[in-house]
Amino acid sequence: ITTHHGMPRSAGCSVQSNVDTMASAHCSLLFTVAAAMLLVSSNPTFAWVPTLNKNIMHPSAADAYSRTTQLTAEQGDDDTSDAKYNGYNVLGTELSCCCSNVRDSGIGTGFYRNGFCSTGENDVGRHTVCVQVTDEFLSYSKSVGNDLSTPMPEYLFPGLKEGDIWCLCAQRWAQAYNAGKAPKLFLQSTHEKTLDFIPFDIMKVFAIDVEESTSVINKLNLQRSQLNEMLKKEVSDNDEAFQ
Repeated sequence: ITTHHGMPRSAGCSVQSNVDTMASAHCSLLFTVAAAMLLVSSNPTFAWVPTLNKNIMHPSAADAYSRTTQLTAEQGDDDTSDAKYNGYNVLGTELSCCCSNVRDSGIGTGFYRNGFCSTGENDVGRHTVCVQVTDEFLSYSKSVGNDLSTPMPEYLFPGLKEGDIWCLCAQRWAQAYNAGKAPKLFLQSTHEKTLDFIPFDIMKVFAIDVEESTSVINKLNLQRSQLNEMLKKEVSDNDEAFQ
């Protein structure tokens, strides 16, 4: 299976940011310089790369589309021998859990069934978008050949119902978006590889956690600014020392 299947977020899978851990960037000049370079370059611009139904644009995101430019998503995968590495989300912070237990089934969502929308070279379908499904979306998905409602125990897929949370394939989300049927999503639980298919500005329109994600972005921008100031000061001090 390279398309679809997913589940509801459990109580233990709250969307949380890991921004506060960046405070350690102030420990040394070397780390400061490295962190500054990373943060300065980690604010990507995006390009809409629809691979399904190319010419249809959802009216609610037309303005966001017109503002996008060239996508620069990092080309990295999460596959490891034990699949413990979960990667980063579309904000650039650590990927949060999407859903580890669908309706108390004991099944976690994601390609690795670990509750995260992680991906890797084996995940051909790119199950990277953490969505909350609706009956309207499920009906549409079935109508285009992607039945997400019928359980498939052999694939640890419980079948989805309205309100369930699941890692949807990025191209399937794009397909639903083009048809005006895209489900809401969680930015902090959506893997960064989604940016290869969907611009951040469009995802933000559909984000359930948009307020929390905006707070995360603001904190990152503040830290980026502080690191840039530290870097400038260090450069200035070094120039004075050599004069």
